[in-house]
Amino acid sequence: MDDFAQRSGAALVLGASGGLGQTITRMLIERGSDVAMTYFRSAGTLEPLRAAAKEHGRTAKAWQLDLSDAAQTSEVVTEVAAAFGGIHTLVYAAGPHVPMVHLSRITPADFRRQLTEDTTAFFNAAHATLPHLRSAQGNIVAVTTAATTRFPVRDSLSSAPKAAVEALVRAIAAEEGRFGIRANCVGPGMTTDGMAIRLFDSGDFDEHAREIARGNIPLRRFGDADDIAEAVCFLASDRAGYISGQKLDVDGGYGA
Repeated sequence: MDDFAQRSGAALVLGASGGLGQTITRMLIERGSDVAMTYFRSAGTLEPLRAAAKEHGRTAKAWQLDLSDAAQTSEVVTEVAAAFGGIHTLVYAAGPHVPMVHLSRITPADFRRQLTEDTTAFFNAAHATLPHLRSAQGNIVAVTTAATTRFPVRDSLSSAPKAAVEALVRAIAAEEGRFGIRANCVGPGMTTDGMAIRLFDSGDFDEHAREIARGNIPLRRFGDADDIAEAVCFLASDRAGYISGQKLDVDGGYGA
């Protein structure tokens, strides 16, 4: 599958160092795209992706980025567009760790911080990238959550900011479609990769909670990063050329 080989410029993957971001980036490379990768702390996880790009005859470059800093975000986006001759896809796979806490125990300061580190971060990136996506008639795919379709208890710190991201994606689809830009979301359910690993390790999501979660999923199993990456790469490709303003939940039927 060579979906992106004819695209000029690169896919910009925000949060490429995360569990989902790494898999999405690798799949974009395998399907013919050059990639610009951003990370917040974990630069070392990107080395295998550079090697994969070289193996496939593509180019992968990395930038350290704090997405809550609008000025730095704009600067990095400008550097990426100059380095690759444009940006054809923006993938938002970034986001802070989200502890599972009942709504009544979330402080206003914690909620404000989550909005800044997630919703505002996405806005900063989209705002900076839109001029380049207009030139490329490109697209945005934001990785959000299946929890905005069916709410799981203790997930407010994730679902509320992600719901705002989804609203922004629909706004972009409605307002920027005249420039040829598409914008969509992928909503992961419970997976064995990405943020779920931190929830398992922290004890926020113990084995008993996992069994309950499996019982709420019609397929009776969790997904993995490849499941999410497939959906992202499909929506970013020309095969989804008439799909915009939509959210594809990859959740084993959880929201059915």
